[in-house]
Amino acid sequence: MSQDLVVLCAAGMLVTAYLMVGQKALFTAIRLYAIQSVLLGGVALVMGLAGHNAHLLASAALTIGLKGLLIPWFLMRVIDRIGIRREIEPFLNVPSSLLICLGLTVVGYRVSTRLADGAQGAAHHVIGVSLSMLLMGLFLMVTRRKAVTQILALLTVENSVFLVALGATSGMPLIVELGISFDVIVAVLVLGVLVHRIVDRFDSMDVSRLSKLKG
Repeated sequence: MSQDLVVLCAAGMLVTAYLMVGQKALFTAIRLYAIQSVLLGGVALVMGLAGHNAHLLASAALTIGLKGLLIPWFLMRVIDRIGIRREIEPFLNVPSSLLICLGLTVVGYRVSTRLADGAQGAAHHVIGVSLSMLLMGLFLMVTRRKAVTQILALLTVENSVFLVALGATSGMPLIVELGISFDVIVAVLVLGVLVHRIVDRFDSMDVSRLSKLKG
């Protein structure tokens, strides 16, 4: 039963990643990241309860509170203040992006079958989803123009790294997870300030305009 719940949550995370690829409304993309983070916390919670692992339960609470609530709230405030709510046309259109992400998912699952713990059980699905999300997050970073969308892509990559740690090793030590969470908070705050500076300078969140700063 617990393995079924873990696979269900992981599958839900993969669905949110696909929806983020096809999404142009920034508020909706942030909500999808929040759902993805809550599902990640659900994976840690189920694994913690099944294995009577206290540090996984603490990680689940930290993930839901920080990534599922605090960071999305902060990013929504950033968007509300700058008044830019939609992604402009990406370098690749949505249908092409979804087809490429489908191929990346196949690659992620193929790689997961070659790992030691990836050939059987829920670990195969969890590692396959995490590797697929990692590739999709990197794909979003290079094909989207808005700074906030690129921040969400970076956070999706971070979620995928945490998920693969859960699938391959049943989670990292709590002190490591606390350190990573602190780094994520600092990164989001810095990137939020950077978004404000980009908008103040160019009246746009299009990061491709940063090339104009070349001397």
